[in-house]
Amino acid sequence: MMAERQKYKARFSSRLPNGDFLSFTVWPGKSDPNAEVLTIQIRREGSAGWETVHRIAIYRTPDGKFSLLPERTPASQPAKTEPIGGDEAGESIE
Repeated sequence: MMAERQKYKARFSSRLPNGDFLSFTVWPGKSDPNAEVLTIQIRREGSAGWETVHRIAIYRTPDGKFSLLPERTPASQPAKTEPIGGDEAGESIE
């Protein structure tokens, strides 16, 4: 039996002047369906098909608190070891 694919709550996209696509998607939380994961990404068509140029994911708790999720690391690339300061703009909003 195949696992059921998660359904997004909302999705919007726009083609940028250079041909890339900017998209915004709202997903239900995995452990709490009242929470949400907001993703914003830029995708580009390359020689091997569509690839994600950049992605940001933000977690929204049911009570409205936001936090930046860590970057996904493709299996073929090592994880970034750069520290992220806690007082940088955009990391957490309440």
